[in-house]
Amino acid sequence: MLNRRKFRTHILVFLAPSVLIYTAFMIYPLLDSLWLSVTNRTAGAAQSFVGLQNYFTLFMREQWSNPFWNSLRNNALFFLIHMVVQNPVGLFLAALLNMRIRGSWLYRTTIFIPTILSVVIVGFVWKLILNPAWGISRSLLQLIGLGPFDKPWLGLESTALVTLSLISVWQNIGIPMLLFLAALIRIPDELVEAARVDGAGGWKIFWRIQLPLILPALGIVSVLTFVGNFNAFELVYATQGALAGPNFASDILGTFFFRTFFGYQLQPADPFLGATIAGVMLVIILTGVLIYFYGWHRRIQRVRY
Repeated sequence: MLNRRKFRTHILVFLAPSVLIYTAFMIYPLLDSLWLSVTNRTAGAAQSFVGLQNYFTLFMREQWSNPFWNSLRNNALFFLIHMVVQNPVGLFLAALLNMRIRGSWLYRTTIFIPTILSVVIVGFVWKLILNPAWGISRSLLQLIGLGPFDKPWLGLESTALVTLSLISVWQNIGIPMLLFLAALIRIPDELVEAARVDGAGGWKIFWRIQLPLILPALGIVSVLTFVGNFNAFELVYATQGALAGPNFASDILGTFFFRTFFGYQLQPADPFLGATIAGVMLVIILTGVLIYFYGWHRRIQRVRY
């Protein structure tokens, strides 16, 4: 008979602190929130199980469904702008820095600095910059001959959400840039040199050699962008407040959840529907992550191996 290896119990000792902390601050609140989403208060003010009734209320009653679908559409646009602007620009900057230009460390630091700033500070500063009364945006636009483009960007329904998205792109572009740069640095120099010997130019090397080799990093950055944007809250709250104005034009799932769960001004708090919104957000995020792991990630693994 083969000797079975004894289980190393000391592994449990080392894992126990982190598992307990993660359970207390992540797993338990998550399960408690899901349980709250399937309960409600009855006429006797007692909390009882109601199944999916809260979800039907969220999707069917116009009082809740209209703001929910509005916030979901806004959140989808918020995410799309990050995918179309932030990640391609981050990849472009990473490709430039990978050329080992002089002072690249300074450029990396300068681009990454906004990422480490507080989202509340970033929102407050940009709100001051774009203020139509005393902000410096008007002077800067007039200085470069773009004075006619001066508008109250955060005060118009048509531009508020796009402006907030671009502010978020400016702050967070350092993260995809560094992830793409790390992936590009890992590519063996021999492959690039061989392509140059064969007469390939810089664009052809990037498109035919470097980009296919960093596809796993591209997938990871896309997932991080998806999860981060559908969890977004602080920037909108810091600049537009909990009402996500003007006229809820910049309302996303995070601000809609905040108003519902905690209440705001004339809207009373409803923790049960607030937990329901959080449950829907969890389903959306899990769906995106599962699509990546069972679609994109498996396809990349088949291509590589």
